[in-house]
Amino acid sequence: MAQVCDMCGKGPQFGNNISHAHNVTKRRWNVNLRPVRAKVNGATKRMRVCTTCLRSGKLVKA
Repeated sequence: MAQVCDMCGKGPQFGNNISHAHNVTKRRWNVNLRPVRAKVNGATKRMRVCTTCLRSGKLVKA
């Protein structure tokens, strides 16, 4: 399942782990997603929403 917010479309960001010896390996920072039941067009729908959208009040919980 994709790590993408259903409200804003925010996805994972990519970068590098850098050790003390400066060994570089790839890594990714995933979005903090939460399963939520929300009202969309008057109907209840299960969505995976990032915590930024939850805190900003972009959706109405069912």
